[in-house]
Amino acid sequence: MRGTTDYGIILREEVQHLGAAGDVVKVKTATRANFLLPKGLAYPATEANKKKIAYEAQRIAKQRAAEKGAAETEAARIAEVHLSFAVKVGEEDKLYGSVTASDVQRKLEELGIRVDKRRVDLPEPIRELGEFRVGIQAASRRAPGDSR
Repeated sequence: MRGTTDYGIILREEVQHLGAAGDVVKVKTATRANFLLPKGLAYPATEANKKKIAYEAQRIAKQRAAEKGAAETEAARIAEVHLSFAVKVGEEDKLYGSVTASDVQRKLEELGIRVDKRRVDLPEPIRELGEFRVGIQAASRRAPGDSR
């Protein structure tokens, strides 16, 4: 019967219900031919491909270490920042208008810190006088081949 032979493959990235990147797994011929190989999620389990995956894993580990170092440097720099906003204030220290994530993002850009406004962790706009702590979320990483 065709399509029932198991073949060894090496996963290039995590595949749900199969394994993580670098795992050598056995799959049916149809899964291998119709899904994993065409989408670039796996290689046939040959010695050359095992070496290739090992090299990719080292390269990715170095890249992630560099990204982590850059993120830690950025986080330390952002942690030292104190922003002030000149706004009009009404009775009971209520602001006319508000300070939003876009305002925070613009002020950070004036200081040379580029941050996407969606990363500014400000659940609600600031509408009263005072000191507030505003977080900056880490940039999300997408897996290779992720088309979200």
